Amino acid sequence: MGILIGIIVLVIGGLVWQYVQRKAVDALPLPATYPQLLQDHVAYYRSLSDDKKRLFENRVNQFLHHTKIEGVGTTVDDLDKALVASSAIIPIFGFDDWSYPLTDVLLYEDRFNADYQTTGEDRNILGMVGEGGALQSTMVLSKPALHDGFVNETSKGNTGIHEFVHLLDKADGATDGLPEYMLEKEHVKPWLQLIHRSIQDIKANHSDINPYGITNEAEFFAVVSEYFFKRPDLLQEKHPELFLRLEEIFRQNPIMPGEAVAH
Repeated sequence: MGILIGIIVLVIGGLVWQYVQRKAVDALPLPATYPQLLQDHVAYYRSLSDDKKRLFENRVNQFLHHTKIEGVGTTVDDLDKALVASSAIIPIFGFDDWSYPLTDVLLYEDRFNADYQTTGEDRNILGMVGEGGALQSTMVLSKPALHDGFVNETSKGNTGIHEFVHLLDKADGATDGLPEYMLEKEHVKPWLQLIHRSIQDIKANHSDINPYGITNEAEFFAVVSEYFFKRPDLLQEKHPELFLRLEEIFRQNPIMPGEAVAH
């Protein structure tokens, strides 16, 4: 009995220690250079009120404390880290308590293939989330693609946001374009029907949505989410039903970022 009590005390003590350590890490301040990096390079951040900017900075800070960002064949600087963290926080800024099941982000010097190689053939991948093995809980991104998603503010694409949306999609156990925990139950079927109608429009060349979205429902969700966060004004104009549904899913309106949306 005494041994069992001792084990329980050790387990509880270990959990308390982990909690204290996590809180200590979370209390570390964001480096002073980051707010200016965000202001200079992240349009979404610039659109926020001062109060919401502080909240965004806190979310970025928390992400960086718990996710390691490393380079493969390239260096990683504070701007790289700020852009990765922004890619992560933008899709979840409408949620107060979300954190990603992610431990590492690897930045590659260029595009890579399905074996994560930057040499040889079929190097056409810009980003990928590890599904198992050594890269479980790891995201791989092309560094040039990451930057391009923020530099080109008039485009509808952002590789970093695309991959983090895949993680959100995967949270219910399946990367299938159907984030069930983010949608009201009665809206699940209409969302799938809207995806399929939109894919048919792309196939018929009647849409300005990235044709990569016809790959499957998961890729459509990620592609149209990039559009939603990069060019919300244009998406609302050209695809109002998609805009309203994504507003519901992400609980925010990126035309007025940081403002609460009823759900």
